[in-house]
Order: sequence, then structure tokens, then C-alpha cells
Amino acid sequence: MLLLSVLLLMSQARGAHLACGKRPTYEEEFQHSRIIGGMEAEEGEFPWMVSIQAGNQHFCGGTIINNWWIVTAAHCLSNDELNPMDLSIVLGTNDLQSPFLEVKGVTSIVIHKNFERSTMDNDIALLLLNTEIKFSGLKEPICMPRQPGPTKWNKCWVAGWGQTKPDDKNSESSDLKKVPIVIMDWRECTKVFPKLTKNMLCAGYANKSYDSCQGDSGGPLVCTTESDRKWYQVGIISWGRSCGQKNIPGIYTLLYNYGPWIKKVTEVEGRSYDPEKVRTEEVRAPPPETQMRSKASEFPEPSGPRLWLLLCLLSYILF
Repeated sequence: MLLLSVLLLMSQARGAHLACGKRPTYEEEFQHSRIIGGMEAEEGEFPWMVSIQAGNQHFCGGTIINNWWIVTAAHCLSNDELNPMDLSIVLGTNDLQSPFLEVKGVTSIVIHKNFERSTMDNDIALLLLNTEIKFSGLKEPICMPRQPGPTKWNKCWVAGWGQTKPDDKNSESSDLKKVPIVIMDWRECTKVFPKLTKNMLCAGYANKSYDSCQGDSGGPLVCTTESDRKWYQVGIISWGRSCGQKNIPGIYTLLYNYGPWIKKVTEVEGRSYDPEKVRTEEVRAPPPETQMRSKASEFPEPSGPRLWLLLCLLSYILF
């Protein structure tokens, strides 16, 4: 009976999860340490990061917020020709060239109804996955921010698979890159970007050519506090004047403003997001054949006319 109880507890420990914003794989080991001026991310350092792809090609980043939902930028998905079957979500890896990747489909695209392409206001969207995520050290949900301002944030980073050279669209990296970021004063930023709204924040790195760029859009700006070791998603990579210009910040969607919207949308879709229960319920594993498989079988042949039309439209939207 004692042995049975121990085995049961071990099983529950593997299935139940205690908190969001953790990096168990990354923090178990000694670490050294569209991203411009960045460095390569360590394995498990950003376990909430996903690659949003069409036709096996990365075009935007996204973030795991629970076992069913990905948050990203609305401008990544605002093409009317785009439908959920066109998309795949690659997760649990830093290397997009790995021969075997965990790939999930999308059943629903939800773009904020007040998103404005001209101003980039309300640049946020949600993707509902076709199967739920089984969390592990390489796949973890991010925490939602508990405060809007930068007064208590200790360290902040952005990461992505986007361009590493501002004028070279062929410089996208297959390995996840990261850069340290500092959140700027909102009023000071309006002097550089007069059309800034209260749904946006500015972040950059003074006197450094660190920035996000094409291909990084939709990915997270994450921060931690001195009081705990959790990571929170403060922003979504949205827009900017250019890539990697010194003293010119990037613009991010202020995620704090969208907590009620996320809760409402996920309830309507039947997969409710509750930040207090992100990792407290046991997660059922998807069928084995959906967990690890080659991307090659996910989409039509590259020569297919519909695929090339879709990729051309995505390039027009993002660049």
C-alpha cells in the first residue's frame, strides 16, 4: 500500500504543474551566457516561445499562455486569406532546422476586434491549438503581468528567429536569439513616436544596436522581478521605425491591458484561460503521433500555387 501511494504521488507530480513563468531545464545547469545584435539563447531559456509557420516557413513568434492558447500580434494574422489550417505551431525547441519538431495545428484565429493596421493599436491575437500542450522543461507557459509599469521589473529580454541584419531579409536565424531590453518611459517615447497609444510600451537598450526585427513580430518581451524567479510577459513585439538603430526603441503591445479580453475570448471559445490555474490541473498527453514528427508532412508540396500565394501575402503584411 505504501509503495502504491508513493507511485501515485510521483505520477501526479509529473502530470500536475505548480506555476507559470518557470525555466526548469535552463535553471538546472550552470549557464553562460528578428533579433539585431543578439546572442544565441540557451536550451530551455525561453520555454514559452513558439514559432508560427505557414508552409514550414517561420513568419512570426508567439507565446504559450496555457495548454491550449498562444498569444501573438494581430498584424501577423490580419490577412483575410489566412485560415487556421494554413498555420502550424512549432514548440519546445530553439532550433527550427531540427529534423524532428513538435508541431501542432490551429483550430481558431482570434484577432482583437479593435485592431487598427494604420496605428497598430490593439495589436494582439490568440491562436487556439488543435491538441493541448503537455508541459515539460522545454515547454512552459508564461505568466501574465500583474502590473503595467516598469518600476519593479528587474531583467527583461526579447527573443526570436527573425532577421539578424536590419537590411537583409535572408538573415533570419534558425537558432533562437535573445537580447537584453530596458523598458523606457512612455512620455519620453512619445517624443520619438507621437502616435503611441496607452496600449503600447517602448523598450530598447541605450547606446546599443539591440532590437527586434522582421520575423520576431508576435514574440514576447519578458521580465522578472527581484522578489521571485518567475517570468512575466510584459509586451508583444509589434512595430518600430527600423531595426537596430541606436537609441531608437521598439514598440510593444502592453499585455497588461488585455487580461480581461483574453479571459473573455477564451471563455467564448470553450477553452477558458485562468491565470490562477495555468499549471494546477493535470494535462493529458496528446496522441503520440502528434507529439514528435517531421514538419515535411504538414503541408502541400512547396510548388503548390495556394502555398506560394499565401507566403507572398504574408510577406506583404509583415514587411
